[in-house]
Amino acid sequence: MSEPETMSLRFPDPEQRRAIEAAATEAGVSMQEYILSAAYERATAVEMKFLEAFKDSMARSGDAFEAEPSASDPSPEQRAAEQQARVALGQQGQGRAA
Repeated sequence: MSEPETMSLRFPDPEQRRAIEAAATEAGVSMQEYILSAAYERATAVEMKFLEAFKDSMARSGDAFEAEPSASDPSPEQRAAEQQARVALGQQGQGRAA
């Protein structure tokens, strides 16, 4: 098994490299580890922002469905008819099983 290759750390801006190098040194980690940790933190922050927006969207959708009855929310009459149909089907099934 071979050793993993190191990440290429080329920076077109020497000041940017020095700033990252100094931050990594201050944190007590390699530049590679510092950069990967920063990328992970950024990705996690984006994910959390997305999930918060998704939860807000779900709440708004739920509020909209509660505010306006639709075809997915049957009327009391329709519920009673469905209940009667279930009872009738249950009685028919009992008759055949006997």
